Amino acid sequence: MIEKVTLYLVEMELVFPFETSFGVEKKKRFVLVEVVEDGISGWGEAPVSLHPLYSYETAGTAWSVLEKSFIPFLFKEKIENPYEFHEKIKKFRGHPMAKASLELALFDLYAKKNKKPLREIYGGTKKEVEAGVSLGIEKDIEILFERISYFLEKNYRRIKLKIKPGWDVEVIEKVREKFPDIALSVDANQAYKENDIEHLKLLDRFNLLMIEQPFPADELELHRRLQEEIETPICLDESVCSLKDMKRAWKMKAMRILNVKPGRVGGACEVLKMHEFALEEKIPLWCGGMLESGVGRAHNLHLATLSSFVLPNDISENKRYYERDITYPLFEITSRGTLMVPEKEGIGVEVDISFLEKITLKKQSFPAKSL
Repeated sequence: MIEKVTLYLVEMELVFPFETSFGVEKKKRFVLVEVVEDGISGWGEAPVSLHPLYSYETAGTAWSVLEKSFIPFLFKEKIENPYEFHEKIKKFRGHPMAKASLELALFDLYAKKNKKPLREIYGGTKKEVEAGVSLGIEKDIEILFERISYFLEKNYRRIKLKIKPGWDVEVIEKVREKFPDIALSVDANQAYKENDIEHLKLLDRFNLLMIEQPFPADELELHRRLQEEIETPICLDESVCSLKDMKRAWKMKAMRILNVKPGRVGGACEVLKMHEFALEEKIPLWCGGMLESGVGRAHNLHLATLSSFVLPNDISENKRYYERDITYPLFEITSRGTLMVPEKEGIGVEVDISFLEKITLKKQSFPAKSL
């Protein structure tokens, strides 16, 4: 039985500012969840931000709903494993990142209690995972060239560039001239509208792996229309928050590839369902990232060992985003452009408690007997 849950509100400074069509992030504020049973800790992360840009969820909303609803519910129902949590927590609407943080902590605990690495609990088959890197919008093209060259030298398998109106076709054209043969994709984070379809079609000549989420999340029809008129695969992100969304988008032919983020879809149980559907329909998957700490990064890595995840993932070295991370050992990219999946029990990395305490803005523990 879970004895205690502790929430940590954490803020970490990024090595480089990260700009998307939503804006610029210089620091990452998120919520960590620790569940404890018999002296064993399971860790999860809500990869939220300070403001409701990528999602309506923020560090504030995640903390509030965990404190007031999800943690009391966990104790009241005497929930003992992540599968039970996934089914019972459905009574609460929304808040997938907050749900995911608690479910993933329970999965880490469950794997540790069963003395297995988390990938074995999921049925993952890979011991190393292909790494890609996501690069934000820069002040000028020369800086972008330097960043691309740096990560190619580090052996990353795929470069993804953030785009927005005014930083798209001309930029990608120059990148392709300088790097004609690299695996390249673009991500718009919902930045375009219906009247941009003709403009976006110009990207079709650059041999891109995919164009990710060009239109708002609720505009599946626009994605279908664009996909119908171009050869480059459309990849969805924000539009798909569940298996139901995935099936609908696939049936509509609004995508050919799917970016899967456990935080966006409410946790690993939903990812496992999406994985099965992807195998049935032969849909290429890859794991996206949301500037996670080492905790979230480790969870993503274990999920990316599933056989349906066939494209390079947005899972990079810890040092890609943070000078110092909260977990050890650090993930380092191999000469093959991969990250090795930890073989230790659970997520396979340890939390540096002393450093975590230093960067924690707020901490609160909830013993089972107090709720």
